Amino acid sequence: MMKQRKWMALLLTIVMSMSIATGCGALDDAGVDQNDKFTNSAASEQSVEAAEEAVNNDRTVDIAATADVFVPEQVPSYTGAAFTVVHDNVPYFAESDLTTESYETYAPLDNLGRCGVAMACVGQDLMPTEKRGSIGQVKPSGWRMAKYDNVDGKYLYNRCHLIGYQLTGENANECNLITGTRYLNMEGMLPFENMVADYVKETGNHVLYRVTPVFAGNDLVANGVLMEAYSVEDKGEGICYCVYAYNVQPGIGIDYATGESHLADESAVMENASVDASDAEVHEYVLNDNTMKFHTPECSSVKKMKNPQYVTTTREEVRNGGYEPCNMCCP
Repeated sequence: MMKQRKWMALLLTIVMSMSIATGCGALDDAGVDQNDKFTNSAASEQSVEAAEEAVNNDRTVDIAATADVFVPEQVPSYTGAAFTVVHDNVPYFAESDLTTESYETYAPLDNLGRCGVAMACVGQDLMPTEKRGSIGQVKPSGWRMAKYDNVDGKYLYNRCHLIGYQLTGENANECNLITGTRYLNMEGMLPFENMVADYVKETGNHVLYRVTPVFAGNDLVANGVLMEAYSVEDKGEGICYCVYAYNVQPGIGIDYATGESHLADESAVMENASVDASDAEVHEYVLNDNTMKFHTPECSSVKKMKNPQYVTTTREEVRNGGYEPCNMCCP
């Protein structure tokens, strides 16, 4: 299993370096796919490693034992990481959802033109065999053309596939496309989509997959998406994650009610991020210099580190040193 995961991580890095942005698309006024223009665009190595860390649980999961319901209000505010693990990284699937028959379903648009839940049991037979076509004719709710020099590829928004094209071959399906930032696309969603695609292609197994856009009130732009995946045949040993990816763009302020945007400094983008008083308390942490993440000593990722560094200090001091909290143990 460890050899397979190392191979998956290597393959994922190679895929990223090829810059095939298969999850979402940004088109300019002429309808040209920006992912074809900006060939250097790829998820950062840090995001890829963080996603890989979140997926590798070294455990099987009994879906039948999970009966909780996702509560968006319980998702922590954005604090600088593209995604956060929720529900102990266990999807909210029901036992009745489990199947090895491939399928895909998309909720109809609501009365505001917003997408709903997209769900599939991803198998090799659903995957596309030809290059993705144009999606510029689709205008998701809250869509605005906005360009900034501090955004990868200039364009703030992508037409984001809830279920990536590489997984089910859905192209210009308006029920599968939301207005998402470039950051959500590349740093939040794409690493997880790629791992599912790699796993299905390598094993021939099926992955139960669901993406839920989360809107506040009557907002036209989603605050983020809940991404759930579970490899069916091996009971989650190959793929199992439950993460919330933030629909934000560092350096840009977004009006989620309309999709309008403006330049903002980092403090403005993170104005809703709460500062926990416990940041000043002294705790024991484990530092990983390779991923620049810090963990609790009990975190399952610690035993996989080659040279873990144990420190006793405040959370604030650790973050000032350039480390970000692990998305699994949330220290």
